[in-house]
Amino acid sequence: MDFDTNQHSVFLLHYHLIMGVKYRNKVINDPISLRLKEMFEYIAPKYHISLEGWNHDIDHVHVLFRGHPNTEISKFINAYKSASSRIIKKEFPHIRKSLWKEMFWSQSYCLITTGGVTVDVIKQYIQSQGAKDHGK
Repeated sequence: MDFDTNQHSVFLLHYHLIMGVKYRNKVINDPISLRLKEMFEYIAPKYHISLEGWNHDIDHVHVLFRGHPNTEISKFINAYKSASSRIIKKEFPHIRKSLWKEMFWSQSYCLITTGGVTVDVIKQYIQSQGAKDHGK
């Protein structure tokens, strides 16, 4: 497992992000998804984010990415959604007729932290700390 580092810490922070098109309009095809992915990869480094996985359906995208402890994820997501919406509508003008008031993304999104083990395993590990006799 490769950990990320900065001056004072070691970490491994993965996130699963799901962003939907406003009112789940069915406008995402392969070329649009590819362009959305390219924009994500362009903006992400400015926020210490790196793309790990990308896929789409016709009305939403799934993104797996890594971040840093000081990454302002909500600011990144808002910056990404704003820029990508503007560029997609400009480069793919035909989708405007399928959007509601020309809004591409829904305001809401789903962000889930991920990890190598379940929360129950972490809880069990934490509870077991200090339980050893330590020769007292």
